[in-house]
Amino acid sequence: MTTFAAENPVGTVVICVISLALLVVASLALRAGARTGAQLFNRFVAPRPVEDILTIVAACIATGVSAQGMWRFSGDVLGFDGPLRMLLFAFIEVAVITSAVRARRNMRENFSAGIDGVAVWALTGLTAVLSSMDARSLPEAVFRLAAPLVAAWLWERGMAIERHRITGRGKINWRLTPERIMVRIGLAEVSDRTASEVDAHRRLTRVALAAKRARALRESGASDRKMRQALAKLDQAMDRAVEHTGLAVDPVRQEALLSQIGALYNTNGLIDLKPRVPWEPERPEPVAHALPASPAAGTVSVGTPPQIDEDEDQEFEMVEDTGPQQPVDTAQRAALMRAARRYWDEQIERKYVPRAADIAAETDISVATAREWRALWKLEPRAHALIEAAYNEHGIIDTGTFPAIVTPEPILTVNGSGRH
Repeated sequence: MTTFAAENPVGTVVICVISLALLVVASLALRAGARTGAQLFNRFVAPRPVEDILTIVAACIATGVSAQGMWRFSGDVLGFDGPLRMLLFAFIEVAVITSAVRARRNMRENFSAGIDGVAVWALTGLTAVLSSMDARSLPEAVFRLAAPLVAAWLWERGMAIERHRITGRGKINWRLTPERIMVRIGLAEVSDRTASEVDAHRRLTRVALAAKRARALRESGASDRKMRQALAKLDQAMDRAVEHTGLAVDPVRQEALLSQIGALYNTNGLIDLKPRVPWEPERPEPVAHALPASPAAGTVSVGTPPQIDEDEDQEFEMVEDTGPQQPVDTAQRAALMRAARRYWDEQIERKYVPRAADIAAETDISVATAREWRALWKLEPRAHALIEAAYNEHGIIDTGTFPAIVTPEPILTVNGSGRH
């Protein structure tokens, strides 16, 4: 090198300048490449989970294996060579990648891979079959057949994870899963109950079913032998429940057992239920009508027949006669009041508190007027004593409908108290 530099100084300088320029360009290219790689890493790789990155790497390797098989297939079977072979050998792999990208875009926009997802599996199966047809041995054929399917499976799982991440749900719910099979054969529990809770529930259910069977046999008039067997099974189930569930001291378990027995004993009541039809229009609620106002102080309704029995102390709808009413003067009103009072006193002497309807029927006045007068007269000592005696001795509340009650003859004082 020193001899060449001494003999060709100009050429040495030119070579040094060109080499230095190439080194500078290479350094700049490496820095730009590193910067671009870091940007790509931060944009596409860093936000992704590790499993997604591994899925992409494994799928690329499997696609490379498939492409290598198609390279040999295009040369050995199709006879492609040179640039033509380079351009055409991997057209199916390119189509697979294109369909996978389109399927992922459809999934992000429409939450479904669509026809492109089906195309990924179809093209993957096609390239797997074609690459395995040029295999030299059975193991090689199996390997070339499995590699594209592995790539498709990894892509499908990556799509499923991203779909679940976006929508929060899976694509379908399989009817046959390991969990369903274990629950079906009784090796797993469908809820999050503990083993002790499940065992207690089953033992309480056995007691309830044994009690139902014993009751059914007794009501059907079964033989003594069957009754003894049923009672023995009931007693045995009860003993086990008390021993293993704490039934004797646990009020929650006791309530659960009573609820099961109540449901089992009243099964026949289900056929008499009349549930509301969901699509039936709702019926309007009845509007409660206010009680009609009482007549004016100077008039009394005459000729109104008595209506239904009313509750003297509760508000409810009252049906009155809408026929013509004849107002009377003060003298006639006084005569009607005296007649009503005479009837009231006679009934009180008989130890009977008359109803407003009875007073109206007897004196031919309106029920509303009779109710007003009765509300005043029942506060008098003798009537109040009868009402109080009916309540204390028979529990009957004054509603204007209770019958006469025979009570000992009290001696009433002025203030309404009495002694026998």
